[in-house]
Amino acid sequence: MSARFTYVTEWRLDAPIAQVWDALVDVERWPRWWPHVRSARTLHAGAASGLGSVRRLRWSSRLPYGFTLDVETTALRAPTLLVGRATGDMAGTGTWELACAGAGTRVRYTWTLDLHTPWMRLAAPFMAPVFRWNHEGVMRAGGEGLKRWLAATRASLPSQAV
Repeated sequence: MSARFTYVTEWRLDAPIAQVWDALVDVERWPRWWPHVRSARTLHAGAASGLGSVRRLRWSSRLPYGFTLDVETTALRAPTLLVGRATGDMAGTGTWELACAGAGTRVRYTWTLDLHTPWMRLAAPFMAPVFRWNHEGVMRAGGEGLKRWLAATRASLPSQAV
């Protein structure tokens, strides 16, 4: 069995696409709303658009291990597409796709990765269902945290006259 995995997650958020986009591209604030992101730090700012930026993300998980990834933004098309290439304990590509869904936003995240940590590579043939369970829980916590963050952000905005 390969140590390559592909996971797809979908979130439905009751917020406009521009607000969701702003939260996703503000990676250094992820630890404020995503429980499993322990820290996020910019290593290289890249272009003004964010293209070429590199961020170091320290993650925890539902399992008794954490990992660190350096993620370079390799493509973006505001407010619908954000792609990053990760290196570190795992290597892969993460693709965020956003689309309007009524008054809200549909987010689809596809994470294709190769395991680099020796113990994960050895365990992969037996642990694949556990790795999927772990990933799904981390992503679910992120989606729920983002929903709360977006609701709080909307509540703090000044009311617009109609």
